[in-house]
Amino acid sequence: MKDIQELQKNWKALLAEGVKVPLPSEPLKLSKDEWRKRLSPEQFEILREEGTEYPGTSILNSEKRPGVFVCAGCNLPLFTSAMKYESGTGWPSFFTTIPGAFGTSTDYKLVLPRTEYHCIRCGGHHGHVFDDGPPPTRQRWCNNGVALKFIPKTGKA
Repeated sequence: MKDIQELQKNWKALLAEGVKVPLPSEPLKLSKDEWRKRLSPEQFEILREEGTEYPGTSILNSEKRPGVFVCAGCNLPLFTSAMKYESGTGWPSFFTTIPGAFGTSTDYKLVLPRTEYHCIRCGGHHGHVFDDGPPPTRQRWCNNGVALKFIPKTGKA
């Protein structure tokens, strides 16, 4: 677990030089209309209405470059490329997160309880966390790709 702690602690090493990102302690609160203007219809459905994209539809599934994944709603850093793995589920999956990026709640939409997670800064819904991931965390942070933006370390998208 020491390696995981180092990965979480040193996440900024994968952030492109000169890129400014917000802090989790800088909340972003907007009206529904303001969110509709800021987000695409697909992003609004996922981030604000807690929807789910179809598996296999995100271009971020195959993203392998070094960099940082941020919230598509507010640009808060959530994951790094070093935290990503191929889960075979059709959604971008991560075995850990950048500390302090998410809040969680229990979701009963599919009858059985699931742990839903949302951006701590803007409240945007990202996905669910499961306990079937790889060692050592055994976590699978299953994220809707449309809820993410990727910032490559090179600074070139």
